Amino acid sequence: MNKLIFRKLSLDILAFFLLSSLAITMIVCVFQGVNLLDIVSEQGHGIKVYFIYTSLNIPKIFSKLLLFTYFLTLFVILSKYEDNNEILIFWTNGIKKISFINFIGKLSIFFMLLQLLLNLIIVPYTQNLQQQYLKNSSIEFFPKLIEQKKFSSVMKNLTIFVEEYTKEGELVGIYIKEKIDNDENKIITANSGKLFKTESGFSFKLIDGKITNITKSGSFNLGFKETSYELEDLNSKTRKEKKLNETETYFLINCLFKFIDQRKDNKVRCGLNNSFLVKNIYEELFKRAVNPLYIVILSLLSSLIILKSKIIFFSNYYKSFLFLLGFGIIIFSELSYKFLFFSTLIEIVFFFLPVLFILIFYFFILIKTNFKFKYL
Repeated sequence: MNKLIFRKLSLDILAFFLLSSLAITMIVCVFQGVNLLDIVSEQGHGIKVYFIYTSLNIPKIFSKLLLFTYFLTLFVILSKYEDNNEILIFWTNGIKKISFINFIGKLSIFFMLLQLLLNLIIVPYTQNLQQQYLKNSSIEFFPKLIEQKKFSSVMKNLTIFVEEYTKEGELVGIYIKEKIDNDENKIITANSGKLFKTESGFSFKLIDGKITNITKSGSFNLGFKETSYELEDLNSKTRKEKKLNETETYFLINCLFKFIDQRKDNKVRCGLNNSFLVKNIYEELFKRAVNPLYIVILSLLSSLIILKSKIIFFSNYYKSFLFLLGFGIIIFSELSYKFLFFSTLIEIVFFFLPVLFILIFYFFILIKTNFKFKYL
């Protein structure tokens, strides 16, 4: 009988968690999706690229919200059980309060492992896959980004200006400036032309114009009656460099171990072309590996709802107090990495602070439930 009761509780928690996390994740995803529309409107990628790119952002959003959604789930479900007196089913079947809380704690370990899996493996992989996909995608809407009588910088190191852009796709009065490197530029002017879609990208067919190469030593002009200007080898505005949150955890750990003594230094760098500050790597690994421990803390905090009758001082605002305390712990967990760069003592304290919180909460629960070791 006890197994059936705990199974129903776990199913209620899981169902509410899935529904709430899915709903909140989708809401955040929609808001972020609006902000990401510039990959179509400004960078020229297609609608398919946009939807795949935003979809690959879902694991990151889900992971970021997991701490809050799990706390919200426990708080709502346990409050419902307590308000509807469903919690009495546990006590009338001989289940001790400490056994109930132990079950909640064990369930929270599953969600903690889930967030560790997301933080350490899935999110960095999908974030990197997201950027690689965007980087390797063709600029399908490139012609739509060229506006007449307006300088268009839709690709990196490339500026295009046209006097007139007809509905038939004809271009009149074309000016193209390509920055080859810091000391060399290429300027192409043409009386008319047209933009064609090719297998590898887009190509300008230019009529009656001039090519000017400008270097430190001078300039060189070359006239033409007809020529093609290929866009396939040029880079779009899409970022090419890998960010810290897109980097594999294993690589970051190796970097940190290599420079463990310089982990707080503001100048030491690691990674491809020394791309990351070791200090930032240290922060990133802390957030990935330590923050999920706060899930256990929040589960113990939520379980205090069943001890309401034993707390007199907060009897009228007990649940509000617990919810605000939990919300404060969530905010604290997100900012705790900021304290790593004070003294070594504070650094050690904040590394073990989640475990300390767990022990304090659990010890408090043991006292309030008049525990006996046989129930642990």
